[in-house]
Amino acid sequence: MKNAIDWFEIPSTNFERAIKFYETILSAKLRLEQSPDIKMAILPYDGNMEDAVGGAVVFAKHLKPSATGTLNYLACGNDLVTPLSKVVEAGGKVIMPKTAIGPNGFIAVFADSEGNTIGLHSNN
Repeated sequence: MKNAIDWFEIPSTNFERAIKFYETILSAKLRLEQSPDIKMAILPYDGNMEDAVGGAVVFAKHLKPSATGTLNYLACGNDLVTPLSKVVEAGGKVIMPKTAIGPNGFIAVFADSEGNTIGLHSNN
């Protein structure tokens, strides 16, 4: 096993609002995909699915946003300040500001536009 995680989904109740939120804070375009029961907006990742960890904002009847449960961290490379600074403007709320975690860099936690709690991680 190369990674403990290879896919994650962030539930939404308002798919378009959630897409706009994540495109704003990540300064990136999400790729749309749809099946009969699920709409997905794929978050950017490097490589192919065999080598990378991927995820998506999703709209599906069986998934509901939640402020409790698993906490996923989005990789921000060397800078989580920029995406974190866009959270409130995009309709979210900062729960934990940029916080040092020793030699593993920095993390921050926010509530997104749908009510999910999501983390950010950066090396610097």
